[in-house]
Amino acid sequence: MKDIADRIGVSSVTVSKALNDKEGVSDKLKQKIKELADEMGYRYNTVAKSMKNGMSYNIGIIMPERFSGGISQSVYFRAYQQISTVLEDYGYYGIMNILSNEDEEALNQPRIYQEKKVDGFIFLGQLKSDYINVVKEIDMPIVFLDFYDEHDEIDSVITDNFYGAYDITNYLLNKGHREIGYVGNLYSTSSIQDRFLGYYKSLLEHHIELKQEFIINDRDEKGKFIDIQLPDKLPTAFVCNCDQVAHEVVKKLNKLGYSVPEDCSIIGFDNDIYATITSPPLTTVEVDIDEMVKQAVRLIVRKVQGKNKRYGRTSVKGNIIKRDSVKELRRDD
Repeated sequence: MKDIADRIGVSSVTVSKALNDKEGVSDKLKQKIKELADEMGYRYNTVAKSMKNGMSYNIGIIMPERFSGGISQSVYFRAYQQISTVLEDYGYYGIMNILSNEDEEALNQPRIYQEKKVDGFIFLGQLKSDYINVVKEIDMPIVFLDFYDEHDEIDSVITDNFYGAYDITNYLLNKGHREIGYVGNLYSTSSIQDRFLGYYKSLLEHHIELKQEFIINDRDEKGKFIDIQLPDKLPTAFVCNCDQVAHEVVKKLNKLGYSVPEDCSIIGFDNDIYATITSPPLTTVEVDIDEMVKQAVRLIVRKVQGKNKRYGRTSVKGNIIKRDSVKELRRDD
């Protein structure tokens, strides 16, 4: 620490505070000190620190099993990779733990909590309501990422699902669409619900009736995708709750002999790999995973370090990505 202090021209105490993310040092100076420490080859000795203060310097990242399938480029695995990277900048390590369907149903607490291997948890992906009650009994700092509970005892970081869907539905309306459906199980996750409500707000503001036959289910009560049943009379566009579902809707339409966007426009949400492998590529809402992860890690580190006050829900804005899955309608279309 003295070597670093001499190079920068500050005290060893300032270097110590910066490396341990304590208050009293500006973020800019902290970053400068950490970069110099890396440049000079210094690394945190977490074993020594753990022996000194009884902390593990590990954060558990818990993801329900139903979100662990699919291709490795999925949103949640990308989020996990980012969490691990950002945690290391703070001197912590991320331990991934897949919450099995059986443990979630049986309401079993994560094993790494029972074995006291971590100092806190980031729960990544919607938990079942009964299991959230189990999580609330965990005596450790906790942050929810990409979902929230009806109560606000646990802090959460989410994308701005409501206004993302609101903005992209407005985009369709500005393209001339007046019959717009929504694809998603409204009882599945808080994200799907909020995206539906944003879509519905847009319809309300434009005095457009919500037609129940245009609300399409995409999964069962356990979150497993089902065969999508489209109405006999198609709307001119669908807002889908995620890109993967939008990809499946496009495939279903093609199988039935329809063409996208000529016969029906399709909108997604997330801007993950499904948005680009779909033909045509999807217009969608890009979720700022990097910023969500930074916010979640910042929160959990603050809480682990004793700043365990309530932060509530932190919402991160997304952006519309315009591609080729939307047709502009003329008034006579």
